[in-house]
Amino acid sequence: MNMKRILALALTGAMTFSLAACGPKEKPDASGSKSPAQSTPAPSGATQIELWTYPVGNWKDQATVNKLTEQFKADTGIDVKVEYLAYGDGDDQVNTAITGKNTPDLILEGPERLVANWGANGYMVDLSDMLDDTDKSEILPSALKACTTEDGKVYEYPLVMTAHCMGINLTAFKEAGADQYLDLENHTWTTENYFKAIEALNAKFGDNITAVYCAGQGGDQGTRALVDNLYGGTFTNENFTEYTWDNEQNVKALEQLKNTKGVNFDASLQGGDEIKNFYQGNLKIANCWNIQQQLNPNGANTGAGKTVTGDEIIPMAFPSEDGTPVLEGGIWGFGIFDNGDPAKIEAAKTFIKYMCDSEHTVDAVKTATFFPARTAAEGTDLTNVWADDAVMQDYQILMPYLGQYFQVAQGWPASRTAWWNALQAIGQGKDVAETLQAGCAEANAAMAK
Repeated sequence: MNMKRILALALTGAMTFSLAACGPKEKPDASGSKSPAQSTPAPSGATQIELWTYPVGNWKDQATVNKLTEQFKADTGIDVKVEYLAYGDGDDQVNTAITGKNTPDLILEGPERLVANWGANGYMVDLSDMLDDTDKSEILPSALKACTTEDGKVYEYPLVMTAHCMGINLTAFKEAGADQYLDLENHTWTTENYFKAIEALNAKFGDNITAVYCAGQGGDQGTRALVDNLYGGTFTNENFTEYTWDNEQNVKALEQLKNTKGVNFDASLQGGDEIKNFYQGNLKIANCWNIQQQLNPNGANTGAGKTVTGDEIIPMAFPSEDGTPVLEGGIWGFGIFDNGDPAKIEAAKTFIKYMCDSEHTVDAVKTATFFPARTAAEGTDLTNVWADDAVMQDYQILMPYLGQYFQVAQGWPASRTAWWNALQAIGQGKDVAETLQAGCAEANAAMAK
């Protein structure tokens, strides 16, 4: 399946949303006057800006990022100072900078932070003036929707996106005879076959097959997607105005998981810990997986798709009753903190235009090691960015299964906390329905504030 087909499916499937929130606007040139967008933006008045970046693919690698920023400086005259954040304490660093009125000019991360958190709280610049009709036709609707508030403000300019999925130890599956339960052509499986596979793996390898990790929120996209998909549950309503994760389908899913040998509710693990255990061969199924992990499991640089012992890893969609999953996605892009300096803001917009909508976008996307959030950039076709990479091409088969990006719902941080607390309580033997009801009520109370 080629990239054009993937993007066409993505545009016409579950990711189709209205773009009416942003009206047509011309793009500003470097001087601030209105003019048609240029392929390589002209310099602005500021000569230096600061970018903070979370570890989005190789945007965490200083040598790789330096190549991009040095070329940007050569073309625009703007120097970019970069600070590299970790997910463990990055939010604390940003929040401290906000409190101290010392925020960077630019930041690279996802809508749950840039839009639903810092944007909603008034710290980000509205970027809607950077989007004309062409941009809105090229940016995938789900990505633009996630980056746009209900009143049309755009607090993140999307660069890349991906589908989160599972990783399975195919070697172990074959040894246990559990590979018969996989649709290896489409990387999907049914709920019935998922539990049959765990039964076979449990008989072969013992009780430590997969983990419902719940030490904290890290990697919680995996536990949410597993539970939601098993019997067709939902985490929010379609408009993201209510948390719905206490529905009967999710109660059924968690009861089934709790009663299945080989599935462990583990309050000592977060997503990163689960990946490490999976990479070392201790677990046979990982719920916290995406293309970055597939390309470089556990960040160990031992080769794509291999465990430490050389077992083969393949990505799989989360199991569903009919074998058609709804996957959570990741979206990453740039936002600008409102520091009150028009020249710096304009320089930051020049950087965003350069990385997200010019002939240089291919390099920015490949640095992120995800898939482009738009089909083209200033005449450059982005649908075949990964045509020369077999692993990326194989992974693309999961992209049409992307669902809505509900991580921008109000009260999201509180909902995440309530979710992993509920999983911990269920692991300790608490009643599933009552625990989910209480946790979901807590999340909805936070949404209402």
